[in-house]
Amino acid sequence: MTLTLTPQPSVPGLVPDADELRRLRWRCRRGLLENDLFIDRFFELHGENLTTALVQGLHELMDLADNDLLDLFLARKQPESALDTPEVRQVLELMHAAGASRLPPKAPVSFSDH
Repeated sequence: MTLTLTPQPSVPGLVPDADELRRLRWRCRRGLLENDLFIDRFFELHGENLTTALVQGLHELMDLADNDLLDLFLARKQPESALDTPEVRQVLELMHAAGASRLPPKAPVSFSDH
């Protein structure tokens, strides 16, 4: 018997069960370390508060090739056509915020006439 994971239509606000979250975490393991860093940070910050809408968005993103996924995480590209859904956009907004929270604070820039 083969088990296939098929994302269910999202119902905003509903919380997925623990088994679904474990399967999603496993599916989110990627071949590029950079993607794993974004995804791990996302789960650290939002893993306990995931809704079915966010889970659906993550499923849609995990269908992408690693390089395409990284382009979206780094905001080098925007989701297009069938991938341009509210669920995907919400996940990407949270990913961008999670990535930005790891950056060191910017040092003040000073210009002097020395």
